[in-house]
Amino acid sequence: MKVEGFVASLRNAETIGELFKILAEKGAPVAELDGKRFLIVVEGDFEGRKFWTEINGEKANQALGDAMLNSSSFPFKCRRPYTGGNVIFVDFDDIEVEEFLVAYRDPEYGIFYRVKNGEVEEITKEEYEKLLPEMPEFKIKSMSEEQMDMMGAFFG
Repeated sequence: MKVEGFVASLRNAETIGELFKILAEKGAPVAELDGKRFLIVVEGDFEGRKFWTEINGEKANQALGDAMLNSSSFPFKCRRPYTGGNVIFVDFDDIEVEEFLVAYRDPEYGIFYRVKNGEVEEITKEEYEKLLPEMPEFKIKSMSEEQMDMMGAFFG
C-alpha cells in the first residue's frame, strides 16, 4: 500500500473507535508502506474529543523527541466536521530497541499493542499497564549534530 492510500483510508472514520479499527486493519502500529516499515503515530480530535498515540506510556511526540523531524507527517480529515488530525510515519529501521508498547488512546478508550523483535501483538489494557514498568527506554535515532546545525542554518 502507498502512504497516500493509507492516509486517504483514515478519512472514512466517523468515530475515534472506527479510526483505531481502520489503523488496525491497515497493519498499525507497524505498517509496510511503499516497501518500507513504519511505526504509525496519530494525534488529533473528533469534535473536540482528543486522541493520541502513546509509546511506553508516554505521548508519542514526547517519546520521539527530535526524531519527529526525521518523520513524515500528513494531516487528515474525517467524514464529520471538526474531525481529523495528523498521521506520522516513523521509519521502523530508526527504532533502536527490540521491544516497546504502543497505545492508540482517547480519554476513555484505547487499543494496546506490544511490539517485540518487529512482531506486533494486540494486548489488553491490563497487560499494557503490567508491562509498562518492564519496558526498556524507548530509543530512536535522532538527528546528528551536523544535521541539526544545517537545520539551524536553514531556519535561521
